[in-house]
Amino acid sequence: MTSFSISTTPSSSSSSTPSFALTSKTSPGTGSGSVSFPRARESHRSRARMAAVRAEAVDTTISPRVSALRPSKTMAITDQATALRQAGVPVIGLAAGEPDFDTPAVIAEAGMNAIRDGATRYTPNAGTLELRNAICKKLQEENGLSYTPDQVLVSNGAKQCITQAVLAVCSPGDEVLIPAPFWVSYPEMARLAGATPVILPTSISDNFLLRPESLASVINEKSRILILCSPSNPTGSVYPKELLEEIASIVRKHPRLLVLSDEIYEHIIYQPAKHTSFASLPGMWERTLTVNGFSKAFAMTGWRLGYLAAPKHFVAACGKIQSQYTSGASSISQKAGLAALNLGYAGGEAVSTMVKAFQERRDYLVRSFRELPGVKISEPQGAFYLFIDFSSYYGSEVVGFGTINDSESLCLFLLEKAQVALVPGDAFGDDKGVRISYAAAMSTLQTAMGKIKEAMALLRPPVAV
Repeated sequence: MTSFSISTTPSSSSSSTPSFALTSKTSPGTGSGSVSFPRARESHRSRARMAAVRAEAVDTTISPRVSALRPSKTMAITDQATALRQAGVPVIGLAAGEPDFDTPAVIAEAGMNAIRDGATRYTPNAGTLELRNAICKKLQEENGLSYTPDQVLVSNGAKQCITQAVLAVCSPGDEVLIPAPFWVSYPEMARLAGATPVILPTSISDNFLLRPESLASVINEKSRILILCSPSNPTGSVYPKELLEEIASIVRKHPRLLVLSDEIYEHIIYQPAKHTSFASLPGMWERTLTVNGFSKAFAMTGWRLGYLAAPKHFVAACGKIQSQYTSGASSISQKAGLAALNLGYAGGEAVSTMVKAFQERRDYLVRSFRELPGVKISEPQGAFYLFIDFSSYYGSEVVGFGTINDSESLCLFLLEKAQVALVPGDAFGDDKGVRISYAAAMSTLQTAMGKIKEAMALLRPPVAV
């Protein structure tokens, strides 16, 4: 029997083209078995063979640098939760790192006015002068930092700022020092630049803050950037000024070592904690790249607007990258960002109202999780995350599910049994924990907490605590 299979791919003018198979049988004793096909079928078969040859010739290799990147587990879980909800499963998503509040009305109105007024064209690559001037004013008044507009670069979100900064200053073989737990993207940004991420573990007993001696022990001639995030994603920890001064005293001894200070959660902070910009410390301005933005404090995640402030030569290098990647940020978003900075010190009442709600939610969750046996909690001082140590439950056997071996299996268990989506700690470099975002309404958190408690009741910590 001689079989022929011909399949065609969808064309641009048709959503689908049927696939079909042609089969011929050779008559016994007829040798080669001549078979007659209409010319149209022969022509189709010939085209298919040519297409197959062309397909086989295509090199589908992906850059090793890109292949080494790991997709964001936070985004993957958020997308999974969304898909389940769309399928009718009532999943509560506590994975995403964005406020549940709407953008304050005055900011949204500024964006709409920008459209109405025709402010819809390209802006300078570095951002509009009026916005960069406003950023300089904010940094001076709120952070004690002196910059000029040519030392500020406005980008499509703080994530772009950080990526460009790492690309601009790192060479292949350099090391990027990253305290863990860390934001999921830091190591991947280092890898994209051809640098090596060096992870510095921290302890829940130290509130997940980097110990100066741990830093000193890993610095070498390859060390290029230390990344600090305060308030922290995923732990909510805030570095006190005294500890930052100790870290600065170590950094000062290494001329090649720069500090990238991620301050995106700066205004989401709970008393008595206070935010200190690393660049404000003696001798640190010259070697610090300060990143901030509008997404978190002003509930502007979808507007995609962030900024970098640093010595001019670093900003110019990042600007070169941006000019070839994306060009300037959205003109509409920049008008909205200007309105945000005009709300007053630290965002004024609009931001303080959100922070008050975040703190109430934090307090509720901390109380509730402390009622669960075996969990360890470091009470967050900022941001809107809890990073809870559930490791005492690892090794638990669950009928109908299997063994809870790590943070990922625990999160899968909670997604299945409690229908609550959380992010496993291994995504942040600490498999003992699980990140919970409390950027959700109190009623949502209360429902989720009830479901989590019911599911955890099926487990018994096999480890003595």
